[in-house]
Amino acid sequence: MKNQSEEVRRHILHALTAVATIILLFFWVYSLGTSLGSPEVQAKTSNDLKPFAALKDNLVGGYQSIYESQ
Repeated sequence: MKNQSEEVRRHILHALTAVATIILLFFWVYSLGTSLGSPEVQAKTSNDLKPFAALKDNLVGGYQSIYESQ
């Protein structure tokens, strides 16, 4: 490695950095999928999203009433 030019060493460094990044992203996505798949997280996510569902229903109802009044 020491015998290589600086340009070649930089290319090797960039390639190794890209490979390490891909590996870390793979593990992150894998762990995200397993943690989101647990029943406790799904129940908590469902409870956390209920206010947004109510907001969406209110917005849709408001738009429908505007269009029906025309």
